[in-house]
Amino acid sequence: MAFLMSDTRLINLTTSNSGDDVYVRPARRSDIPAISDQIRVEVEARHLIRRTMDELEELIRHGYVAEANGELVGFAALEIYSTKLAEIRSLFVISSRQGQGIGRRLVQACVDLARDRNVLEVMAITSSEQFFRSCGFDFTLPGEKKAVFIQTRESL
Repeated sequence: MAFLMSDTRLINLTTSNSGDDVYVRPARRSDIPAISDQIRVEVEARHLIRRTMDELEELIRHGYVAEANGELVGFAALEIYSTKLAEIRSLFVISSRQGQGIGRRLVQACVDLARDRNVLEVMAITSSEQFFRSCGFDFTLPGEKKAVFIQTRESL
């Protein structure tokens, strides 16, 4: 597996299932329409939270896309809150490309960016617990730290 060394370098990945090249690269403003369209699909499937165009503009600053044959097949962003904490946001891989390691590589690009920026902890709020556990995430941090939540309304 290749690791992201800078914000401008491409990561070339050959997926095992399809045999074609998949590239992970920093997101650009020109990616926003395609990201927005796919997020809309994921929102309808109840996998992601709706994002406004303003939110997407902010997310792509520290976001990565996965491309195959010129088509956007995945996205993830790192929202950096402080040098202590960042969050992986809006991760998706289109359904026809899931299970090929693309999501894992998008997560790795975000984690590598956090390391490059000296962020201490990266979290993800997800309904795909097993996926993030397979990427090295766990429910507790050293010292038994845990995140707790309270829901203030019925739905998003």
